Amino acid sequence: MRGAISIARRALGNAWPNPAVGCVIVRDGVAVGRGWTALGGRPHAETEALARAGAAARGATAYVTLEPCAHVGRTPPCADALIEAGIARVVVACRDPDPRVDGRGIEKLAAAGLAVETGLCADEAAEGLIGFLTRVRLGRPAVTLKLATTLDGRIATRSGESRWITGEAARRAGHMLRARHDAILVGAGTARQDDPSLTCRLPGLEERSPVRVVVEGGEAVPSTHSLVADAARIATWSMVAEPLAAARRAAYRGSGVEVEPVETDGAGDVDIAAALGVLARRGITSVLVEGGGRIAAALLRTGLVDRLVWYRSGLALGADGTPALGALGVDMLDAAPHFGKIASRPVGDDVEEIYRPASKPDG
Repeated sequence: MRGAISIARRALGNAWPNPAVGCVIVRDGVAVGRGWTALGGRPHAETEALARAGAAARGATAYVTLEPCAHVGRTPPCADALIEAGIARVVVACRDPDPRVDGRGIEKLAAAGLAVETGLCADEAAEGLIGFLTRVRLGRPAVTLKLATTLDGRIATRSGESRWITGEAARRAGHMLRARHDAILVGAGTARQDDPSLTCRLPGLEERSPVRVVVEGGEAVPSTHSLVADAARIATWSMVAEPLAAARRAAYRGSGVEVEPVETDGAGDVDIAAALGVLARRGITSVLVEGGGRIAAALLRTGLVDRLVWYRSGLALGADGTPALGALGVDMLDAAPHFGKIASRPVGDDVEEIYRPASKPDG
């Protein structure tokens, strides 16, 4: 199963709107077929593994990270494919909460006489499926907030210089994060000030660049900036308040930027939760947020950050540097967003730490 979980990671960022699933078929103690969800979500992992196993699949065991589908979509049900291939036993890590499946795949396999076991390495598998599971259960993508800061949480000097806070190794790790997410999101201020390309520039992974999403305010991103100039080549979506949508479509006409109108919050700005809902309806399962401080604070205030990845350098810039987060309006410690560290490692001269939401401390 851990082999299936490992190969499922190859599909991260490439499988949406479907989940990134891995499957390993074992016969007589030997792996005879491996598969993971293909580009765009099909073929599915089970189909790919069965194709590689061929006749050796008969009487074998299939280890799969997510319950095989039982409904007819653009491809036949994977449960049927496993049955027809003569698989004798199926071990499933996670049950599929999609209402079209939700136990039906397991029931179909068992009804056909296959031995079925569930729950093996479920927590490990769910980590790789977090985007899909969040989209199905909560109607939004999983959100990873990435921060690259100094020791004291600053992202730029008082004059605005920010390149580079962290070293080359940390930047490479950040590009790998981009390759493993469906979309990358920034605020309009970051888009206008930094003119980022928001692409994956690791050798061999250039085609894994995520959909670029800009949450916009009153001004359009200039046509000379990369996010607009390259939009015909790299998918770029503008999330704007509904009253501004028509004007923004006119501003971006012919550029390739797609404009998505979004409900507003009480201040007339884009409602960030509503924006995530729009992304989910378009099939996005995971979003990497790279700035700026206002967007990051809005997500933290509303409890919408599922993972926080922090790259911390050995620099210190002081109180007059630019903070990584905007105002959170926290008066009491109990009201502060609280995260627990799940991983830490050195990355060159910097440190990478990964956090997930934690229960509030008792005191």
